[in-house]
Amino acid sequence: MPVSNSPASPRRVTSSELEIDVVYGPASHGDLGDPGCFPFTRGPYPTMYRGRPWTIRQYAGFGTARQTNQRFKALLAAGQTGISTAFDLPTQMGFDSDFPLAEGEVGKVGVAIDSLADMRVLLDGLPLGEVTTSMTINATAPVLLLLYQLVAEEQGTPPDRIRGTVQNDILKEYIARGTYIYPPRASMRLVTDVFAYCGKELPGWNTISISGYHIREAGSTAAQEIAFTLANGIAYVEAAVEAGLNVEQFAPRLSFFWNSHNHLFEEAAKFRAARRMWAYIMRDRFGATGPAAQRMRFHTQTAGSTLTAQQPENNIVRTTVQALAATLGGTQSLHTNAFDEALGLPTERSATIALRTQQILSAESGLADTADPLAGSYYVESLTDRLEEAAGGIIEKIDRLGGAVAAIEQGFPQREIEEASYRASIRVESGQDTVVGVNRFTDDAGPAVQALSVDPALEADQRSRVREWRADRDQDAVDRSLERLAETARGAGNIMYPMKDALAEGATLGEVSDALRQVFGVHRAR
Repeated sequence: MPVSNSPASPRRVTSSELEIDVVYGPASHGDLGDPGCFPFTRGPYPTMYRGRPWTIRQYAGFGTARQTNQRFKALLAAGQTGISTAFDLPTQMGFDSDFPLAEGEVGKVGVAIDSLADMRVLLDGLPLGEVTTSMTINATAPVLLLLYQLVAEEQGTPPDRIRGTVQNDILKEYIARGTYIYPPRASMRLVTDVFAYCGKELPGWNTISISGYHIREAGSTAAQEIAFTLANGIAYVEAAVEAGLNVEQFAPRLSFFWNSHNHLFEEAAKFRAARRMWAYIMRDRFGATGPAAQRMRFHTQTAGSTLTAQQPENNIVRTTVQALAATLGGTQSLHTNAFDEALGLPTERSATIALRTQQILSAESGLADTADPLAGSYYVESLTDRLEEAAGGIIEKIDRLGGAVAAIEQGFPQREIEEASYRASIRVESGQDTVVGVNRFTDDAGPAVQALSVDPALEADQRSRVREWRADRDQDAVDRSLERLAETARGAGNIMYPMKDALAEGATLGEVSDALRQVFGVHRAR
């Protein structure tokens, strides 16, 4: 049993405010099993990284499609094993680059994609039948997925070789990020239409990456990250079942996206607890019997919110600790943040250092030698159990509110995260929690790094590109295809099919989004 803290040893707690004892001893713990076996506490696959290393998937995207294509090629040449794409805010919000509200935001936090022409440039020369691609996009996820498919088809890639993940997790946008367009229930229809479409047309594509990352970035605790993310996952599965989809068929294409924060042991335990909880949820709530439908697979990104502009090189160490937690917790793919991201977009040098961090962990540290090396640790198993208990209690509250969608509409997760974020900021400001270089071990030197900046002229170039695209197409054909899209949205058919036709005819991302806005309306936060 754990040994209690004595008056002589200061109280220590995790981010979830779980008290940490001085020393841990033997105790009975929750269900462990073997790696690759229910409930998958110890990993989704029997041999884990001995059989297949985690995918090194560095997130990239800025400026124009051509610039981002060049960064992709540089990262692949340096040893990256998967593509991960960031999109700018206008693309995320369903606005073309020449829309008035897009002014000043084109290409700033990701790549601008307005049309099929941009997607062709973004993917030019990339072996789409060989690499897997992740796209961090939500409200406009169906549009970007279909543009990707159209380009892959032009390259001659067979449908079963088009592999990757689209984030497509709209519920967390209402909770933590705000890049939503339509009301929640209309958005849920788009999510399930993607599930059904990929089940028939793109069998190798992961249809959603249910994201705790942004929930944690907004200030949640580890336990809240688990709870709100799994509650969203439950809502997606319920919506898919209600739409008539077979859980054994669509559930294997679900994936998750987690944050890896600073507390090494709590984070490793968090991944193990979440995996175990999801296995029981799928079996007991939804009757899933196949291991593929019960198994949680996930991508992890190190915590951007922990990066500091002060002494930015310290972020290399933070990122390494966070990456270590993710791999000890059994992630299937990983992005490591660049050390200069608190100052601006990563430079090619800082992105390469972040890549090399993963390569050193994979090739030199021994992490890949055995499955679940932390199994049996008194401390880690205790944290795993306690996080499961804390997260389970939050999910029970969400169930009593009517599920994730109803809880979001009532503002429950938003309030809980705001309160947790406030408590964390007070701990830092009071000095209770140390941030090296910020509230302890400070110096007067300013940042010694030069951050990447996006040339403002690129916005004008992108605006010209989308206008030229519109001028060169068959406008009547585009108008007819957009009307068919709106007609399907007004009915009950799968929106993906007429949307693909419209994009192939030359409709832009903004025009497709506008057609749906006219049918669904837009969501306004209370």
